[in-house]
Amino acid sequence: MEFEFRSADANEMAQFSDLTAYAYAGAFGYGEQNLAKAATRPEWTLCAFAGATMAASFATLPLTIRANGKAAAMAGVTTVATAPEYRRRGLLRALTTKTLAVQREAGQSVAGLWASQAAIYQRYGYTAASSQVHYKIDTVDVRLLEPASGDLSISRGSAASLMPEIKTLYRSFIADRSLYLHRSGPLWQSNAMAEHADGHPLYAALCTAADGTPQGYVIYTLIGDRVDHRARGQELEIRDLTALSLDAYRSLWSFLASHDLVGRISWDRAPSDDPLPELLAEPRMLHLQSHEGLWLRLIDVAAALRERGYLHDGETYFNVAEDPLTPWNDGNYRLSVNNGSADVERTSQSPQWHIDRKALASAWCGRHRLNTLASWGLVRGDQAAIDRADALLAT
Repeated sequence: MEFEFRSADANEMAQFSDLTAYAYAGAFGYGEQNLAKAATRPEWTLCAFAGATMAASFATLPLTIRANGKAAAMAGVTTVATAPEYRRRGLLRALTTKTLAVQREAGQSVAGLWASQAAIYQRYGYTAASSQVHYKIDTVDVRLLEPASGDLSISRGSAASLMPEIKTLYRSFIADRSLYLHRSGPLWQSNAMAEHADGHPLYAALCTAADGTPQGYVIYTLIGDRVDHRARGQELEIRDLTALSLDAYRSLWSFLASHDLVGRISWDRAPSDDPLPELLAEPRMLHLQSHEGLWLRLIDVAAALRERGYLHDGETYFNVAEDPLTPWNDGNYRLSVNNGSADVERTSQSPQWHIDRKALASAWCGRHRLNTLASWGLVRGDQAAIDRADALLAT
């Protein structure tokens, strides 16, 4: 059977929605289905058609992600689906290969996604770039080793009413970090502001310093009859939490623990460097679970390294192994950093170390240090040069 690969047109977006809803049983998690349907434009799709029938779908959202304190253009891969009657025909490989070239042309240096199955996307060069942590804790177990300062105050309101302060705090919080998205309106809706399926309202609490300066926020939902407890049957679901200081962080958790009818606080997407386990008297009561979060792929090695932030100056020469999906990345490079800005160019000089695109993506985002990758055999070369490059790529 012959397939046609092209963007869907406006009249075919109903097919696009039906196919992705079928593949993912109608939902992707907090608001992601709404994001896909509301924010995906026909020109951002690439689909496989069998005649007039959409056999496979693929879309790329133009996003911006923090890369060690700088902004990098990211292709947000979403709504990837193949109808079961058209599987095992290479459609996803064809769509991925074609889209990588389109993404590069659009100036997107990296691609990121939430993986439905790790095995699928590792075939196409993606690597786990972050972890997301899950907490479930009873309010009575939120016992902090040190109390919050009395200089901070908490004010409560609807999430919508506090959005100006919340957005300002979020921008400050992510400025020097990695792998946080610049949130547009649809991304705020998807990440933090989507209404609960049962219609429970969204609340927010703002932590403020004595001079009135906002220091942190939490967005959350209260759901009744969720916990098997005679007196405390509510569950408080954290949607988003940001604090600019440890004291503000303690204050927000003290506020959350003060809900007497709540028997469980849950947070499904805490960051891997969240400090709460270090602050609790009994951290095991968090019932902490962790698994991979964002999956990342380098689309354009040189552009990605230029867009990234650096803490130290220096120079290194390296080789990127052959990659059949992005052959433009193969070869030798010189990376030179001066005053925190990188110059990356092709070179004929012999490389000091060798790496493949998956390991390089892991080092690029700070998931693993270069020396750690070398200890696993994923980086080969002169150890002194690897040590210098390891310091250069530190986050």
